Amino acid sequence: MTFDGFRFVGRVSGRPEPGRDPVLILGGSSQDRNSWVRHERWLAPLGQVITVDLPGYGTADFLPASYGVDFLAAALRHLLDGLGVARVNMVAACYGGAVGLRFAQHYPAMVRRLMLVGMTTRIPSDYAAAMKRWAAMIDRGETEPIAQELTERFMSPPGIGVVRKHTAVSRLVYRQIAGQTPEQLAMSAEHNTRLMLHEWYRPEPSPPVPSLVVTGEHDTLCTPDMGREVAAVLPAAQFLTIQETDHLAPVERMEDFSDLVVRFCTDESLAGLPYTTALEHFGPGLPARPAPANG
Repeated sequence: MTFDGFRFVGRVSGRPEPGRDPVLILGGSSQDRNSWVRHERWLAPLGQVITVDLPGYGTADFLPASYGVDFLAAALRHLLDGLGVARVNMVAACYGGAVGLRFAQHYPAMVRRLMLVGMTTRIPSDYAAAMKRWAAMIDRGETEPIAQELTERFMSPPGIGVVRKHTAVSRLVYRQIAGQTPEQLAMSAEHNTRLMLHEWYRPEPSPPVPSLVVTGEHDTLCTPDMGREVAAVLPAAQFLTIQETDHLAPVERMEDFSDLVVRFCTDESLAGLPYTTALEHFGPGLPARPAPANG
């Protein structure tokens, strides 16, 4: 599929469930459409699951940094139009959260539910400063040092609390970054430039759909308080953290994260789950209404 001359790739798994909207998962900048394959067996009750390598990411075409979040949201709509999908349950993590929220703001009729994971309304100043240094390191071919720095950014530091699979996931993140091809490194550098050139979050109206904001209990990149800030700008949001995880919660507690997605997308209770902290409520909430024809 192409959009405005840029080739990109979608992946569809599962079969459509009558009366249920597909789930669309947008991962972070270092994830691709295949990063969610291991989750799919637990997501099977939801029917169809859509993942995507948008322009500039994964195996899609290189995308110049002059193209920002608005363009990526429009490309996403082009994908769904091409698939004949009118509405989705949006699950969007980290940078995917920026794209997913912008998509919901621009195309509100196409979003049934909105789940944002490891999301923030602002890029911390120290992270923005580090991106400039990382760009120079990429230009110099310093792959291993930047892989170590990024791994330390994504993962919580020692002593902050128990994090499931911390050592294994740290190794995975490091190897993924250190093993990038020159083409992938160029995409990473362009992504960092894109972050500096365009708004991560824009205070536009968001649709009053059921919304859930999730962070890892020990996330030091997009902290729980940052997640609460996101929930506070949505019309009808709930917030919780996944215990014993950090920014990589979807990987560290894969089955539990998938269970949370299924519960949210099927309107099951999120209260009292054994793997989360207490549910917090933001905004006035949604008015009572009959169950929709499509879930």
